[in-house]
Amino acid sequence: MVAQKKKRRMDNLLALAALVLLAERPTHPYELAQLLKERGKDLSIKIKWGSLYTVISSLERQGLIEATGTYREGRRPQRTVYRLTAAGWSEMRDWLRELIAHPEKEYTRFEGALSLAGALPPDEVAALLEERVANLDREIAALEEQLETAGQEVPRIFLIEGEYVVAMRRAEADWIRSLLAEIREGTLEGIDMWREFHERGGRMDEH
Repeated sequence: MVAQKKKRRMDNLLALAALVLLAERPTHPYELAQLLKERGKDLSIKIKWGSLYTVISSLERQGLIEATGTYREGRRPQRTVYRLTAAGWSEMRDWLRELIAHPEKEYTRFEGALSLAGALPPDEVAALLEERVANLDREIAALEEQLETAGQEVPRIFLIEGEYVVAMRRAEADWIRSLLAEIREGTLEGIDMWREFHERGGRMDEH
């Protein structure tokens, strides 16, 4: 039986990242933003930096974090320090467990394009896929080099999201190569109908 995804009051991964960092120690939103950037979390999480203070306010309203006080450094604006509450700690761990254990449907732009690719002729799609594979190969090589360099400075546990990206890019490239072979060899089921569609100018009802 497939487990039902828990409905949460917030589904913004920036909120989860904030909870994780606040689990380390109390801090203020500006420092949270700095830590997220320094640790490269914006490479794995789509972050809208301008919404961080809104996210923090929402977490506070829900009782997941609480203010511990304010302070000012020199002429800088007054800053509020927040810490995780017991409810925030529980929510953070439960949310992470769900995301790690349960696959969910993610709508990628490439998947969307594939669902509409029939609007282009087979040979053009093949040429575009060949270009994509070449781009993927370059990206994989660059990512592997970055991981190797980073691995000399930090433990592997801090690089596993990068390894996941490489694995997914490799799987995508392999799948595209397989599809390309079927298009080139004419063994892809329905390719004759696809070609006829474009030979008729995109109108199958003409005879």
